[in-house]
Amino acid sequence: MESLLPVDDSPASPATDRWRDRTRSPAERADALIPLMTLEEKIAQLVGVWVGADASGEGVAPHQADMVDSGLSWDAVIRHGLGQLTRPFGTAPVDPVQGARSLATAQARIVATSRFGIPAQVHEECLTGFAAWRATVYPAPLSWGASFDPELVEEMAHRIGRSMRAAGVHQGLAPVLDVTRDYRWGRTEETIGEDPYLVGTAGAAYVRGLESAGVVATCKHFAGYSASRGGRNLAPVSMGRRELADVILPPFEMALRLGGARSVMHSYAEIDGVPVAADEHLLTRVLRDEWGFSGTVVADYFAVRFLETLHGVAAGPADAARLALRAGIDVELPTVDAFGAPLVAAVRSGAVEEALVDRALRRVLVQKIELGLLDEEWQPYPDGLDGLVFDDEDDRDVALRLARESVVLLRNDGGLLPLAPGRRVALVGPVADDPMALLGCYSFPLHVGVRHPGHDTGVDIPSLRDALAELHPQLGHVPGCAVTGEDTSGIPAAVAAAADADVCVLAVGDRAGMFGRGTSGEGCDAVDLRLPGVQSELVRAVLATGTPVVLVLLSGRPYALGSEFDRAAAVVQAFFPGQRGAQAVAEVLTGAVNPSGRLPVGVPRDAGGLPGTYLSPVLGRRSEVSSVDPTPAFPFGHGLGYTSFDWRDPTVRNPTDPPVADAAETDGGRPETDGGPGIDGGPETDGGTPTPGSGRPVDWAVDGEVRVEVTVRNTGTRPGTEVVQLYLHDPVAQTTRPVVRLVGYVRVPLAAGAAARVAFEVPADVTSFTGVHGRRVVEPGDVELRLSRSSAEVVAALPLRLVGPEREVGHHRRLLSTARVEPVPTHHG
Repeated sequence: MESLLPVDDSPASPATDRWRDRTRSPAERADALIPLMTLEEKIAQLVGVWVGADASGEGVAPHQADMVDSGLSWDAVIRHGLGQLTRPFGTAPVDPVQGARSLATAQARIVATSRFGIPAQVHEECLTGFAAWRATVYPAPLSWGASFDPELVEEMAHRIGRSMRAAGVHQGLAPVLDVTRDYRWGRTEETIGEDPYLVGTAGAAYVRGLESAGVVATCKHFAGYSASRGGRNLAPVSMGRRELADVILPPFEMALRLGGARSVMHSYAEIDGVPVAADEHLLTRVLRDEWGFSGTVVADYFAVRFLETLHGVAAGPADAARLALRAGIDVELPTVDAFGAPLVAAVRSGAVEEALVDRALRRVLVQKIELGLLDEEWQPYPDGLDGLVFDDEDDRDVALRLARESVVLLRNDGGLLPLAPGRRVALVGPVADDPMALLGCYSFPLHVGVRHPGHDTGVDIPSLRDALAELHPQLGHVPGCAVTGEDTSGIPAAVAAAADADVCVLAVGDRAGMFGRGTSGEGCDAVDLRLPGVQSELVRAVLATGTPVVLVLLSGRPYALGSEFDRAAAVVQAFFPGQRGAQAVAEVLTGAVNPSGRLPVGVPRDAGGLPGTYLSPVLGRRSEVSSVDPTPAFPFGHGLGYTSFDWRDPTVRNPTDPPVADAAETDGGRPETDGGPGIDGGPETDGGTPTPGSGRPVDWAVDGEVRVEVTVRNTGTRPGTEVVQLYLHDPVAQTTRPVVRLVGYVRVPLAAGAAARVAFEVPADVTSFTGVHGRRVVEPGDVELRLSRSSAEVVAALPLRLVGPEREVGHHRRLLSTARVEPVPTHHG
């Protein structure tokens, strides 16, 4: 058959060892090697090949026959070398040890066959864990956001990276840094939340963890992917450059600057008619010229050819390759296509400059050198291969701790939770006894395992029914209906079970899948935010029994909980909490764990009135000029627990000044067991300004910082964790601004009766935004910093005045508010 890469039999260049000299910098070594390479050898480094590890451990075999050339010749493809191996573990179930042996054998063949003996860089998916059989499945990214715990996210990512590197994998395609803009988008479950500060801090933590294990983190999808029209996957994006700069790009800046990510995957999106894969402004001028990024930009799968087939901006594969290289894409994934024979021919004809190939090649080689792949002592077989395990007790412990922190108690009227011992509990709902309801679409069991029914899931995944039965034996179960479909015949049995019980735990939600094979996940977009199938009918019927109901949502997006759901005495939300997620939810229901999760996305009251998140200016909120009220049922940042917290003595000052209270303080002692604002029409549901204090605003230099402090005391009878959130309110600005936006947060664990002083150091840079002239500025004028329990529940509003001339800031501005928690001594009389 004809090779995808034309064969050049010309003699090799004179041998030299400068490119293997470890005393030289990676850039010097790459520059020494590039002139020695033929065009075919250069371009071979810019492509991947999709392979799957052979279960025998003897080598690799091409998979994904429906997406690649079925006549692909392995020997021909690797003759000139190979840039990447695509998902050897994430294509089919394979034993970890056998998979690593198979990968090592493939690498040995690549090294032996090609003239320079350069191994391939191996990449895998790793969003909810190493996407491999028998690997731990961690909570989905929305759960990371719900935890408000970047340190634990970093610990999780380090463990994921350690497993990957031990197996011979060099690059992970995570984290997803898209900011949720429309909950109907199927990939909402892959996002960390709807706020760029939360997404950026948790995303940067994930990057640090993965990179600390020696694995290249790949930030995706750069940029705008989550803002598609109608929440449809791979749909056009109607977004101005200001929204792009202020909402979409900051998490990527954080991940690169604060996390040290070495790779970026571009977005499938087209923004205002320009596909990102061909957008030189984004991929070169912003990413590299302004931000100084020096790593690799890899193509999302098949996206280079999509410039021809979906976007219609390229006349053919060679033209698509030209546009992609010129924009700044370095590597075509997942397999050889436009960067193969079409690109070779285009360079030889002069249609594509070889300098563009060399530019991409240099970045690829520098990264391979940093990974040690060009060192003479490199060996294909990793150390400790025979003892390779992807799921151990420490991994499962991290998965459980993160799941516990991510469960959000939304409502607990009358203190129904925790479930009292001895009460007769009916467990109802289609996701209650389904382990797959706990997993995101990029988890191996759902992403790959479903295509291999002859294999088990590889890891133990208890269902909610299994986990709850361990803690509350008085339990029966009736599904009532399926997640999807129109069959209501099971609802009467569910109603009977609920009516005969003291309490009904009603579990509804999603089953993740891909491209329409699920209710959440890539390509599984929703027309509205009603629960899938007939689950809403099930909920209404069970609520009508009068039995107290605990509504549990296991889902990949928030679903509308309108007035018809208000009769649920308690509501618990978990966003695909992973293989130990059922245990975490059961522990929250029974009180073994005091819930501390906070919403990373709002929960809408109505299924329509979309899109919209809490990051809205005044006109995006409830108003008298529209009949549509977008006020959520539960706002961003909301979450309750089983104890109560009192917030006292809020202050704001310049760090060198003595502390002086200056705040409009609301009731700081709300018990955490009530419904909270935004649920029963209480105050602050629109995020409005509290009554201002009488004190003069504190001056805040436009290039300075201020310190915000508050004392938090656990006034309940059991340990608990409060999440102190800090929001910025900018009432007058040169462009419309969100009513509030998050600029700091910290978890505060406290024993019963204990207190802590929480302090935020807040740089003026966090107030910056893109002004009327398209430049990011810190603008002088009056602002407020609001200490809050959620985006809609303000405890104290602290007035400040930014003073000094308008100041332009760029990529190197200060990105974070830092938080410190100091225990307050308990004095005994």
